[in-house]
Order: sequence, then structure tokens, then C-alpha cells
Amino acid sequence: MRSAVGVDLGGTKVQAVTLAGSGEVLGRARARTPGTGDVGAVVDAIAEAAGRAADEAGVALDALAGVGIGAPGRVTRDGTVSGAANLPGFGAPVPLAGLVAEELGVRRVVADNDVNAGALGEQRQGAGRGVEDLLAVFAGSGVGGGVVLGGRVRRGAHGAAGEVGHMVVVRGGDECPCGRRGCLEAYAGRVAMERKARAAAAAGRPTSLPLQDPDRRITSGVIAAALEQGDALTHELVDGAVAALGAGIASAVNLLDLDLVVLGGGLTEKLGGPFADRVRDAALPNLFVRPATLRVVPAALGDLAGAIGAALLALDAA
Repeated sequence: MRSAVGVDLGGTKVQAVTLAGSGEVLGRARARTPGTGDVGAVVDAIAEAAGRAADEAGVALDALAGVGIGAPGRVTRDGTVSGAANLPGFGAPVPLAGLVAEELGVRRVVADNDVNAGALGEQRQGAGRGVEDLLAVFAGSGVGGGVVLGGRVRRGAHGAAGEVGHMVVVRGGDECPCGRRGCLEAYAGRVAMERKARAAAAAGRPTSLPLQDPDRRITSGVIAAALEQGDALTHELVDGAVAALGAGIASAVNLLDLDLVVLGGGLTEKLGGPFADRVRDAALPNLFVRPATLRVVPAALGDLAGAIGAALLALDAA
């Protein structure tokens, strides 16, 4: 039975799965992503997680169809990663696929953007199963997107197709972590939302968000808890995220004529179907095609989407 290991490389963790050709997850493992900026340490962490996932599945590394990696930033077809803002050491180009192949002693390692991998995972194995055309949007620390058309991930001329997080939804609007203004990520990315919350609290705005410790991150779980407590500032931030997601998604749907958007990431995982419904309601007034048939559904694979998609990339390349 053919199988492949897929690795989702994130800013804080490395998630690996061994996936059978049938789609069954045979093994899984997780490692911490080193934050030292040492590329070699990151390669070691990927190799550790991949090896343990293969061991759990009872599959030798040299018997795999291949290894796939989903990585943040820009990923070229030869598996070189660059511009990964939340991954120290990966601002300049890093030949990640080649380094991992050498470390693991395997012949075939392929790599793509992590959100592209997540989009493929959801289209083949998750909420988009059976649908050939979809947009996947993942709202976490930032906002990423992947486009699947005709059952294939579309990468574009520079590997940046589907980057809805950097569509301008408010001309001259709030500053985005990318340095530009008005991007979707400036309103729906957790990092940007936290920055606004801290600025509001510093200006005297009352909030139940735990902002006293500057080193404590305001996670999606913290945001969900503050919503339940009726915190007005948190409600405003989430309302802004919903409006921005609706505007960006509507523009993408109008461009590509899609019926399905899969919404993932931390906010959706914590807030669930009602959050996805609110985003759809925000998109509807801006849709060109009437009557609107658009569905916005929560992602089904959780934090395994990227690793499963990366394994599918390796199986497809075999």
C-alpha cells in the first residue's frame, strides 16, 4: 500500500502524518518549531516529526512514496522557502525540500505553501470533498488562502495565488503586519486584532481580555472566552473581522465564480458554524451572481489539514 508523510511547518509546531493512498491517517507526530533562527534546527525538527509519524504507521522511510511539506511564506517549485515572517531564519531563501531529503535519506521531498496544502487537504479529505472548485481561507495569526480549481491547487506565477489575506478590503485602512494598509489580515488576523486590543486598553478602554502581561498571547480561545463574557471590545474586533472576511471572500467569489468557501484557522475552530454563517451573511450583499448559492462552511480537518494536504502533494508527485 502506497503511503506518504506530510509535514505542516508552523511558527510554533511541526505536525506530521503518515497518509495511506486510500486517505487513511496511519500515524501522526508533533514537534516544537525551534525559534532560534537556526535553519538546521528546523530541519531536524521536521525530520524528527516525520520519522516518528512513519514509525507509528510501521512504514520505513525508504518505503514511502515521498514526503510533502507545507511551509509558510513563498515556496518555489523546487521546494525553496522564503519570506516566512513568523519563521526565524526563513526570510532569505532556504532550499528546504533538499535539506529535508538529505536529512531523512529519502529520494522525493516536495514542498508548497502551507495554506495551499491545507486547501488541498480540505478539498480531497475534508469539508470540500467532492467539490472541484473552492476557496479555502484560514484565519489564524494571519489570514491565508488557497484556491482549488478543477481539483488542482492553483499557485500562480509567483506561488502567491489565493492570498486573500492581502486583498485590500479598506482602501487606506488599518496597517497590516505586511506593512501595507487595508489588507484583510489587518482586520481578521489574530496578531492584528491583539495589537488593536492592546492599543485600545492603553487608551483606557475597559476590557476583560488579559492584556496585563505583554508576553501573553491573545489566542483564539481567549477571544472566544471574552465573547462569551460579553466583552464589548472583543465583540467589536470580531465584528470587524467578520466584515472584512465577508468583503474579501465576496470579491474572490465574484472573480472565480465559486459556490464553496471553506473557512478554517483558530477563530473558526473556536467559534464554529455560527462564525462561518456570519461571514457568509457579510459576503452576500456583495455577490454578483443572484440568487446566491454560496456556502461558507467550517473546515473539517482541524490542525491536520496542512499535513494531510502535504502528504497528498507527495502522493500526487510519486
